[in-house]
Amino acid sequence: MSRIAILKKLMLQHRNQLLITYLLFSLEMVGMLLRPFFLGMAINDLVKGSYSGLILLCVTHLIYMVVGTARHMYDTRTYSAIYTSLVTKILSRKFHNKQVSKLSAHSNLAKEFVNFLETDLVYVLEAVYNILGAIIMLSIYNTNLVWLCMVILIPVSFLSSYYGKKMERLNKLKNDELEKQVDIISQGNNKEIHKHYNNLRRWQIKISNQEAWNFGFMEILVMLVIGTSLLITTQFGNNTAVLAGDLIGIYAYVLKFVSGLDTIPYSVERFATLKDITKRIELQSDDLNNEEKKIGRVA
Repeated sequence: MSRIAILKKLMLQHRNQLLITYLLFSLEMVGMLLRPFFLGMAINDLVKGSYSGLILLCVTHLIYMVVGTARHMYDTRTYSAIYTSLVTKILSRKFHNKQVSKLSAHSNLAKEFVNFLETDLVYVLEAVYNILGAIIMLSIYNTNLVWLCMVILIPVSFLSSYYGKKMERLNKLKNDELEKQVDIISQGNNKEIHKHYNNLRRWQIKISNQEAWNFGFMEILVMLVIGTSLLITTQFGNNTAVLAGDLIGIYAYVLKFVSGLDTIPYSVERFATLKDITKRIELQSDDLNNEEKKIGRVA
C-alpha cells in the first residue's frame, strides 16, 4: 500500500469526522482573521463617539470563542478514532519474534502520524490562513504591503526547499536507529545500548542545529518585513493621515503574516517526518505481507 493510499484510506474511513473538524477549524480561523480588522474599526468608531465597531468586535470574538471551543472538544474524538484504526491494523498482522522491534517502533510511529494530523497539520493550516488571510486583509489598507509580502516569500521558498531536503535525510537516519531499539535493549549488551542512545542523541543534535540555523534566517526576514511595512505605512503611503485603528489593524496583520512565515520551517520539517513515517508503515505492510505469503507456501 503506497503512502498516498494510506492517507486516502484513513481520510475516507473517517471523512465525516474530519470534514466537521476542519470545517470548524476554518470558521475559527476566519473569526481570528477578522478580529484585528474589527478592532481597528472599533477604535476608529470610538474616537468618533460611535459604538458600532465595538459591537461587531464583540460579536466576532464571541462566535470565534464558541466555534473554537466546539472544535477542540471534537478533535480528540476524531483523532483517537483514527489512531485506533491505524495501530490496530498494524498490530493485527501475523509476525515473527524478529519483527517485534519494527512493530514496536511502527506502533509509536503510528501515534506520531496521528499527532501530525491532530496537531501539526492544524498548525500548518493555521500558517496558511495567516499568510493568505493577512495578504488579503492588508490589501484593504495598502497594496504596497501586499507586494512586500509577495517579494519576501521568494527567499522563504528557496530556504524551505533546502531545509526540507536536509530534514528528510536527518529524520530518516534517526528513525533507522530508532527501529533497532527493542532488539538492542533485549540483548542486554550495555556497550551496544550506550552506543545506540549516543547515536540517537547525535542525530537529534544535528536536527536541533538545523532548526536553530533556520530560525535565525527566518527571524532576519521577519525583522525586515516588520520594519519595512511600518515605513511603507507611515512614511511612503498616500498623503492622507493614517487612522490609529487602521495602524493597529495593519500591524496585527503584518504580525500574522510573519507568524505564518515562522511556521514554514517547522511545517517543512513535520512533512519530512511524515514522509518518512508513512514510508516505514508502507514497508512494514509489505514486509508482513511477504512473510504471510511465505508461510502460506510452506503450509
